[in-house]
Amino acid sequence: MNKKRKRFIMRSSILSVIAVVLGYVFYTNFITGEEAAVSEGDIAPNFVLQTMDGNEIELKDLRGQGVFLNFWGTYCPPCVDEMPDMDNQYQEFKDRGVEILAVNVGESDLAIERFVDRLGLTYPILKDPNKNVMDRYGIGPLPATYLLDENGEVKQVITGRMSEEDIKAYMEEIEPS
Repeated sequence: MNKKRKRFIMRSSILSVIAVVLGYVFYTNFITGEEAAVSEGDIAPNFVLQTMDGNEIELKDLRGQGVFLNFWGTYCPPCVDEMPDMDNQYQEFKDRGVEILAVNVGESDLAIERFVDRLGLTYPILKDPNKNVMDRYGIGPLPATYLLDENGEVKQVITGRMSEEDIKAYMEEIEPS
């Protein structure tokens, strides 16, 4: 009888903890809303992030250029697929006033460095180790790309993998006149 009582108390405690955690997740994701999300037509919130070289890039310093702002992770298969295509288009558009900022969300320097070296990426890779910028933009699934015009206005938000043709068309869309 004593073992049954202990088992009942243990199971009840575990279920209570799970219920509290689920309640918190539900509350924070559904009740509090998406007030932090950045949408088309908004001015992109400024941020300062470090590159893999240790330099800082501030978004507002890129005013006057189109910005292809891509959030990604090494664990994201669509991200892996599109990044070489982004690099190809970066070579075409970097001298035409379009900048790519690829923001890695929450991964170690070593994981990012190995990934970048393996793919031979040449555009700026920024680190968002605590996912603060990701949270500010209200990003869900990766990859997520924000197309910013020369005034910093969000022209389009793209979620999911892009083909190289898509990337080229998006860069043409934000190329300054």
